[in-house]
Amino acid sequence: MGRVNLDIEQIIWSNGFQRIAGVDEAGCGPLAGPVVAAAVVFPRDFYHPEINDSKKLTSSKREELAQLIRDKAIATGIGVVSHSEIDRMNIRQATFKAMRKALGSLGIKPDYILFDGYELPERLFRQEAIINGDEISFTIAAASILAKVTRDHLMIKYHQQYPQYGFDRHKGYGTVFHREMIRKYGPCPLHRKTFLHKIISFPD
Repeated sequence: MGRVNLDIEQIIWSNGFQRIAGVDEAGCGPLAGPVVAAAVVFPRDFYHPEINDSKKLTSSKREELAQLIRDKAIATGIGVVSHSEIDRMNIRQATFKAMRKALGSLGIKPDYILFDGYELPERLFRQEAIINGDEISFTIAAASILAKVTRDHLMIKYHQQYPQYGFDRHKGYGTVFHREMIRKYGPCPLHRKTFLHKIISFPD
């Protein structure tokens, strides 16, 4: 099931590092809602063959594995940055902030961090960015599951407030239905205004 394994982690452990944190985010691309990052630190003796890139898993499997990850991890952390902060600082800086918050909420200090795609600009710890890391690194894949499940839960909750947009269906991504509802009803307070200019115009 994909290429996710502990090869990268084994090399890092063999170099004397003990607490490897995998970090990934969910929600960079949607038109509404927050960006969410997760950080996960596992014990060296834990592996589960079903943990994979969250995009390759069904919703029910992600839910099941998220609970397993929380049960088996030494520590997990979540960072949430709102749609309004995304509009204010841009999505890349908001993602960095979510990653920092996730690492800060771990409760322990990692001594090596693996990021999916790109790393934090500051180097407070030893860190490494891995392109498509959620398809390669077991620890990053686990973080991708926690980030996705956490964000999905938030979007389902927001659906109760704004049911006309169908957030429970598309989780804020720019589906045809979602775009049509934005044009029909206008944006709600959860929409990222900086993401909507091709769909709807705003007064100056």
